[in-house]
Amino acid sequence: MALDRQATAALALHRFGFGPRAGSLKAIATDPRGALLAELDKPGAGQINGQGLPTSAEAARAIFDFQAERRAAEARDKRRQENQGAAATPPVTAPAPMAEPPPGPALPQKLFQQEVRARTDAVLASETGFVERLVWFWSNHFCVSVDKTQGRSGGYEREVIRPHVLGRFADMLQTSALHPAMLLYLDNAQSIGPNSVAGINRGRGLNENLAREILELHTLGVDGGYTQDDVTNFAKVLTGWTILPIDSDPDRGGEVTFIKRRHEPDAKMILGRSYPEAGGDEARAVLPDLARHPNTARHVARKLARHFVSDTPPDALVQRLAKRFRDSDGNLKEVAKALVTAPEAWDEKRSKIKKPAEWAMAILRSTGLQPEVPRIVQSQQLLGEPLWRPPSPKGFPDDAAAWMDGLAQRLDIANAFGRRVGERLEPAALLDTALGSLASADTRQAVARAESRQQAITLALMAPEFLRR
Repeated sequence: MALDRQATAALALHRFGFGPRAGSLKAIATDPRGALLAELDKPGAGQINGQGLPTSAEAARAIFDFQAERRAAEARDKRRQENQGAAATPPVTAPAPMAEPPPGPALPQKLFQQEVRARTDAVLASETGFVERLVWFWSNHFCVSVDKTQGRSGGYEREVIRPHVLGRFADMLQTSALHPAMLLYLDNAQSIGPNSVAGINRGRGLNENLAREILELHTLGVDGGYTQDDVTNFAKVLTGWTILPIDSDPDRGGEVTFIKRRHEPDAKMILGRSYPEAGGDEARAVLPDLARHPNTARHVARKLARHFVSDTPPDALVQRLAKRFRDSDGNLKEVAKALVTAPEAWDEKRSKIKKPAEWAMAILRSTGLQPEVPRIVQSQQLLGEPLWRPPSPKGFPDDAAAWMDGLAQRLDIANAFGRRVGERLEPAALLDTALGSLASADTRQAVARAESRQQAITLALMAPEFLRR
C-alpha cells in the first residue's frame, strides 16, 4: 500500500536519518527526497567546527603527559609512605580531615566525553540526520578502537571521516590508512620490512594486519580476488609508516611519519601490477588503485544498501550504487544521491532493526530532551554498542539478527526513560512527532490504553515502527 506524504516523510527520516524532531514531518512532507538531497548540498555538512576539541595527536600528547604525571605522583606518595613508615608513628591528636570531594572525570574521560557531546550535538542539530548517518556508516566501515588508539578515536573521526564523507572514497581510504589511530589499531606502527635497514639490524619483521583489513574490509571485500601474496606485498608497501614517539618528541609526538630505513626495498607485485620502489609514495600509489577497483565498488555498494535498506538488498539497488561509484570515481556525495533517489531504497519493507545508538539518538530527537553524556555512554555500553569500541576490525554488525537479543535491554532503558520524563511528555504527541501516520492503529491503541504515562512512553519507544529503519 502506498504511503501518504507524512508517512513517507517519517520513512525518510527513520531510514536515512535518526528519526524526526518536532515539526520535521510537516517540514519535509511535500518533498522528503528533496530534503535529504538538500542536506547533502548544505555548506559544511558533516563537519564539527568551533568545538575547541584537540586534534588526535594533541589528545594523545595530553593523555601521555597526564598519565606520566599520575605515575610520578603515585611514586612520590609511595616514597613518602615508606619514609613515614621508617619513622616513629606520631600520636593521634586530632581527627583526620574530611576527604576532599571527588574531582571530575580524569583527563582521558573528559576528552572522551567532549567528543561524545560534539558527536551527539551534531546528530540533534541536523535537519534530517542523513549526513550524520553517513558519518556513522563510514566511521564503522573504517573503524578503530579507543582501547588501542590512546584517546585518538574522536579526533580520528573528525580528521578522517568527516572531511571526506561527501568527498572521494580514495581520499578517505588513504587518510584512514595512514592516520596514527589506524596505524596503532592494526599494528602497522610496529611493522618493519624484513629486508630494510632497520629489519636487518634489529631482527624485526612484517605485520600484515593493516594490509589484510584494507583488502578484506575496506576495499575489495572478503571475496575480492586478492591472494595471500597480495596481502604480504601490500604489507611491505605499508612498512615505514609509523608514529613519532611522544616521550622523545613532546611537540610532534603522536603524529604520523614515514621512516625510510624501516621500509621494505624493491618493487612489489599487487593484484597483477608491479609497483616500483618509491618509499612512502608506494602507499599513495597502491591505495588509489584499490579504491578504483571494480570489486571495491561492489563491496561498498552492497554495504551501503544493506545498512540503509535491507539485510538482503535488491540487486538492482546494489548495481545502481556500484555503477555510480565507478562512474563518479568514488564520489561519495554522488553515491549518496543515487541511494536516496533509487526507487528500490524506498520500496523495501521496513524490516531492519536500528542499531542501539541510532535508536537512542531517535529517542533524543523525538523528545527534544537534552542528553546527559554519561548516560549516553552507559546506555550504549549496556546495549552492546559501546562508542568507538567495535568488537573487531569488521566494526559493529549491521544485520537485524545481531541486535535482536538486545531488545530486552532496550525495554529496560525505555522503562527507565519513561519513569524519568513521564511527567514532561505527552505520549500521543510523542507518537505524532516520531511517527506521524507511519504509526499503526495497533500501536496507537496500545499507547492510548496504557496504564500510565510511563508505560505509554515505553510502548511508543518500543513500537516496531520506532525500532525499525
